[in-house]
Amino acid sequence: MNADINTLKQIVIRTKEQVSKVIIGQDHVIDMALIAIFTGNHALVEGVPGVAKTLLVRTMAQILGCAFSRIQFTPDLMPADIIGTNVFNLKDNSFSLVKGPVFTTFLLADEINRAPAKTQSALLQAMQEKNVTIDRETFDLSENFTVFATQNPIEYEGTYPLPEAQKDRFLLKISMAPPNLDQELDLAKRTLGSDSPEKTLTSGTVKQILNPQTLVQFRNNLEKILIKDDLIRYCVDIVRSTRTHEAALTGAGPRGTQALIVASRAFAVINDRDFVTPDDIKQMAVPTLEHRLILRPEYEIEGLSEKEVIRQILTKVAVPR
Repeated sequence: MNADINTLKQIVIRTKEQVSKVIIGQDHVIDMALIAIFTGNHALVEGVPGVAKTLLVRTMAQILGCAFSRIQFTPDLMPADIIGTNVFNLKDNSFSLVKGPVFTTFLLADEINRAPAKTQSALLQAMQEKNVTIDRETFDLSENFTVFATQNPIEYEGTYPLPEAQKDRFLLKISMAPPNLDQELDLAKRTLGSDSPEKTLTSGTVKQILNPQTLVQFRNNLEKILIKDDLIRYCVDIVRSTRTHEAALTGAGPRGTQALIVASRAFAVINDRDFVTPDDIKQMAVPTLEHRLILRPEYEIEGLSEKEVIRQILTKVAVPR
């Protein structure tokens, strides 16, 4: 493993050590969040209330030395509440820009499906091009701009499903489950003391590992992770199979292929390798493709899930040797 790749691995190890001081368990979730951040993409996070979705993003921001903003999506939220607007100043007799919370590095879009499509779409340009347009003037966002959008997977009353174009802009979907018994017991004990997760985050115990500039360098070094041509073809075959599966009404598009390749590279680094293996691709197939599929109603009624469809595809697509 060359020096640059070894540096990537050391950064990953140190970052996970710091995150584990605050987030109890959730190792897979932490890995997925790091993949979204280190590849410069966005993540859709699903989990019931209280599983530390907000705390996870706040912790990542502090460890990586990045700004953090949170937007609580509600039915009456307007696009200007997200991106900002020009406000008339009576003293100066002129307009001045009041920037919205989107002008940050890590943006937590909490319960994004609570707002109507018009408001959700205010994030589309920011997520794809990392800039926003206000009154026909375009403003750049941070190079490390990352959206973590949360959804409650159980409660759908009063929600607005994300349009496919927006879901496709999330690199992966992270499912956060409640902690197991031992982890929840540990959390309960820590809550009574000075080492509760919230106090640990604000007490100075959690150390900063990177800054915005070195985070960009980290991302550039990911390009040195080797993925062979036959594995690229393997990714393409998997994604194309989602479009022909009998249960799929709509499969993943070409952006799904790009997501699978990019995420597999980052997953290889997290697992201490400078090359991608077929297992890396299999591990990342569900997180990167699940939210891009729409199943036929008759199969949904039978209880078939998007995850199961992808797992079926993985058993049928030939693995390169």
